[in-house]
Amino acid sequence: MGAQAGAGHERAGTPFGGSDFEIRVRGRVGTALASAFGELTVRLCPAETVLYGAGLDQAALYGILDRIQALGLELLEVRRLPGAAGAGGGSAGPEGP
Repeated sequence: MGAQAGAGHERAGTPFGGSDFEIRVRGRVGTALASAFGELTVRLCPAETVLYGAGLDQAALYGILDRIQALGLELLEVRRLPGAAGAGGGSAGPEGP
């Protein structure tokens, strides 16, 4: 359920310990649906809902994306945020503009 210790493989640009992500879905998610994302911080905006996840590895991110699809939510954007995970390295990842 969490990151596997000693997995040994890093995806291009993804630190071993995970990354912080911002995930945007269309519309305002109600309290019942927001509870399906208990490990995330949920922020309601006028036209969308923003989910924040800290220290997510690739498996956790895919699990969240699967939940979004299963709940019938429209995914607008997934963005990896610059942050403490992987800090200390001077390399810039393949993040878009």
